[in-house]
Amino acid sequence: MLRRDIFRAGLAGASGLFGLTRANAATTEERLKVAYHLSDADKVNFVLGNIKNHYEGTAGNVDIVLVVHGPALAAFKSKGASGAVSSRFAGLVQQGLVPQACGNTLHGMDITVTDLLSGFQLAEKGGVVKLAELQGQGYVYLRP
Repeated sequence: MLRRDIFRAGLAGASGLFGLTRANAATTEERLKVAYHLSDADKVNFVLGNIKNHYEGTAGNVDIVLVVHGPALAAFKSKGASGAVSSRFAGLVQQGLVPQACGNTLHGMDITVTDLLSGFQLAEKGGVVKLAELQGQGYVYLRP
């Protein structure tokens, strides 16, 4: 009879600790770090929508880097971006989005980062190198 009581007390204590641990985890959520990869021009609006949803779904508790290279980068040229892309992009940058432009693609297009919408930073070593660096820093990789 005594063993059974000890077992029950231990089980109750463990359950209480488990509940406490879960409660602490729920109140101290870590800030997420996410790297979005965009190279397809036909996915620009879709990816920007995903990022908007990501900010809303995490109540802003997320650091997002958007790495753009290849054909998709043309959609972000200041003198050619659609009004919808420009507006949506500017709003995301205000929310904290860090857009990175592939240096190799810029060179191939014969433009500089200043020819892009405001907010872009240069991924000097290239977009895919930047993505690998971000993953090494703990960023989750997403390619919608």
